Amino acid sequence: MVKAIFSGVIGALDGTLVHVVVPIDQQTRWEGITHDSRILKEVAFNPFSGFPFPPPDKYYIFDTAYTNTRGFMAPYRGTRYWLADFQGRRPLTKEETFNLAHAQLRKFIEHAYDVLNARFPILKQMAPYPFPIQRDIVIACVAVHNFIRKYNIQDELFENFEENVMVNLDVHGGGIEGENTQGIEWGLEAVEYIATLREQIANQLLSPGLL
Repeated sequence: MVKAIFSGVIGALDGTLVHVVVPIDQQTRWEGITHDSRILKEVAFNPFSGFPFPPPDKYYIFDTAYTNTRGFMAPYRGTRYWLADFQGRRPLTKEETFNLAHAQLRKFIEHAYDVLNARFPILKQMAPYPFPIQRDIVIACVAVHNFIRKYNIQDELFENFEENVMVNLDVHGGGIEGENTQGIEWGLEAVEYIATLREQIANQLLSPGLL
């Protein structure tokens, strides 16, 4: 069982998307297959994107398609990561132990978004309202979703979710959140910071009984 070791997590990127309808003249066109990390950088450095940056001591998690840097924690590369890779096989190294916990946590967060989408089907097929209205619809849906979760209101969707989830993780806040703070960093200091934090978490996960 993974306990509060990942207490800094506020969400996951990839697999937690919301459908929106964007006018053609406002769409960004990507040439061919564009790397996920490049798209994230371009959005993050756009002052008009409104990207929800994490606070200094928090971070998103995602797969190896993204850059491991402050505010964004990726798994170790060059070793097993996907849950299917661990079917019937226990992790053999510190890096595999971390990657298994990281993958379980991502799956847990993605399931939470499944509950959100089941509660509000409009998030899977947004109506063509003006874009500011679409944005407000998403914010309102997430606010209601988090309110139900935060105050432990009896809810069939959450009850079914908790019965079916196979991992028990203490995710900070228990909901879907984000804050607009200082911008993303890709400098050497930021990369070293998150790499050190990842090592600390990996070492803690070696304690008996956590997985």
